[in-house]
Amino acid sequence: MEDAAVDGVLSIPLSVMAAAGGPVLHMLRADSRHFSAFGEIYFSVINPGAVKAWKRHRLQEQNFACPCGLVRLVAYDGREASPTFGTLASFTLGLPDHYRLLRIPPGVFYGFTALSAKPAVLANCADMVHNPDEADALPPDSPLVPYSWPPPA
Repeated sequence: MEDAAVDGVLSIPLSVMAAAGGPVLHMLRADSRHFSAFGEIYFSVINPGAVKAWKRHRLQEQNFACPCGLVRLVAYDGREASPTFGTLASFTLGLPDHYRLLRIPPGVFYGFTALSAKPAVLANCADMVHNPDEADALPPDSPLVPYSWPPPA
């Protein structure tokens, strides 16, 4: 398990097991020390060149993995009381070299884009059922987050 530059964000290598017909990919187990609770699992498809940003949950923890394609996920710590307030961290997620779980704690803005030529799939195992009233969203070019997404290729 690796600590990322943003307090509370964890980047955890995941197992990929060879199997006939294609690999088996682990994501999250209830007995993992970084598992907190199960709320729901959903999949976000990211088309090449699309940016899905920015989102912040006030209560919900995200657990992301990319089983298909390649994704750049950027986290921004906008929590004023955090020791890493104002810090950006960028992660590459996906197969074959970047298969990992990325845990994003409540209060941290995140966004992502596909780096692959085909759509990518980002899985999220959240610790609570989605409630839109506890989330905040900003546009990808918000001046509140000091990051510029690269233009589509």
